[in-house]
Amino acid sequence: MVEDFFVERIITLRNQKNVSAREMSLAIGQNESYINRIENGKAFPSMQAFFYICEYFQITPKEFFDESIQNPIKVNKIIKELKPLDDTQLDVILTVINGLRHSSK
Repeated sequence: MVEDFFVERIITLRNQKNVSAREMSLAIGQNESYINRIENGKAFPSMQAFFYICEYFQITPKEFFDESIQNPIKVNKIIKELKPLDDTQLDVILTVINGLRHSSK
């Protein structure tokens, strides 16, 4: 169910960011229990509030719903760090990534 996924995703992302529901609620301009009410299934955000949630996590709505990305916050940070690298540096990073993927199988 979409609502269950939505709640679990917010909980996961919030825990990955290491912030409380209260801190997040206040950071997105809501009352202190707003995220807690969403996580407990007592409320569901408006579209505008959902965009604020995505902005808070520094992810796109598409990334929020993309189940194949376990930690979109870190993935975006990594991508940001990769952008200024030259081809040789990117090749090294790619080799490391391939090694990590093969060693985890």
